[in-house]
Amino acid sequence: MSKKLLLKDAHIEGIRYFDVYRKQGGYQAAEKALKMTPEEILEEVKTSGLRGRGGAGFPTGMKWSFLAKPEGIPRHLVVNADESEPGTFKDRYLMEHIPHILIEGIIIASYCLGSNASYIYIRGEYSWIPDILEAAIEEARNAGFLGKNILGTGFDLEIYVQRGAGAYVCGEETALLESLEGKRGNPRLKPPFPAVKGLWERPTVVNNVESIAAVVPIINMTGAEYAKIGVGRSTGTKLISACGNINKPGVYEIDMTITVEEFIYSDEYCGGIPNGKRLKACIPGGSSVPILPANLLLKTIKGEPRYMNYESLSDGGFATGTMMGSGGFIVLDEDQSVVEHTMTLSRFYNHESCGQCTPCREGTGWLYRILKKIVNGEGEMKDIDLLWDIQRKIEGNTICPLGDAAAWPVAAAIRHFRDEFEYYVKTPELAKVKPFGLAHYADPIPVPAE
Repeated sequence: MSKKLLLKDAHIEGIRYFDVYRKQGGYQAAEKALKMTPEEILEEVKTSGLRGRGGAGFPTGMKWSFLAKPEGIPRHLVVNADESEPGTFKDRYLMEHIPHILIEGIIIASYCLGSNASYIYIRGEYSWIPDILEAAIEEARNAGFLGKNILGTGFDLEIYVQRGAGAYVCGEETALLESLEGKRGNPRLKPPFPAVKGLWERPTVVNNVESIAAVVPIINMTGAEYAKIGVGRSTGTKLISACGNINKPGVYEIDMTITVEEFIYSDEYCGGIPNGKRLKACIPGGSSVPILPANLLLKTIKGEPRYMNYESLSDGGFATGTMMGSGGFIVLDEDQSVVEHTMTLSRFYNHESCGQCTPCREGTGWLYRILKKIVNGEGEMKDIDLLWDIQRKIEGNTICPLGDAAAWPVAAAIRHFRDEFEYYVKTPELAKVKPFGLAHYADPIPVPAE
């Protein structure tokens, strides 16, 4: 049974409301933290080994330590709730069902960072959740945890909720800051980094919802105890959004010591694949991370089981590995077409490109059009190599990671399922009706020559 820290009270009726959350020990971490110094809180977060839960996995305590503290200039904490990665919905679950754990985490982090005005930037499609957050903020203010002189400590804090307008690129922290300032959400060139010049050119820390919520159990149990959960540099628990061809889609909290196979087939988690079908492939960290075929997903390059953590999933690099990412776990059974799924993802990234960088603006369109051509039975063999060439010219050549997010799914699909692309080209009349069985992909496909 996995240890639960963030979702341990999710089953309790009314946990959305302050009084119920408080009865379960809510805001004890905030009370404890406000009696500590900011330096002591920072040290606990560093000791915990907490890594950013939004996708990059950067150590949270280290990120906080980078925050510049110039004399007389305000600092800000911005919570990235622009959860737009296809396949990811765990932040939505937290905000919708346990909003006070996020509010409490913001209080602790804001006190540590010296932010008196903190912001939650939430994706526009989550139209009903801002009302939940606003209500929770008001409850916390009425209880004395927000506003002026919180609990008599002399610390002031206001939390503001800002709705986005539905742009995926605003999940990138600098595009988010541009949007928060009322501008078009285009990513910024770095440096300067937000820790030096962020919101309104003030020092700013941008953290994901889950990352900030995780600060609450860290303060309650100490960073050292939190670090004992998990393995290696994958400490603590992680929320996973599981969907696709599984019997039990939903949000699960894992301690990152379980195997991928256990997560997919255990009744405690995904409950296996419907109708007894076999596993073909999985995208384990949201749509932007590389897809892996079953044979590489269930065994690492060293022949050991692959675990649900940062290091194990990336074992072997992109040739045989993938990424934990944002934890959007998408399962594909043996009848799914990787080519068609890749086309759908390419259409999404083409639509969501801000257009600022030429490789992304033009390249994502080319990827989508060529994939659509192949799926429609009009592809040529040279189109597969052209796809590979285009994604290479996008990756690493854009201001923000959206270009990489568009390139990686295409690269991984060709790397591991090139024969399926060739099948679409050679037998277009059958590609639409013939199932793509597991046995067809027993071995990884070699990387095309540079």
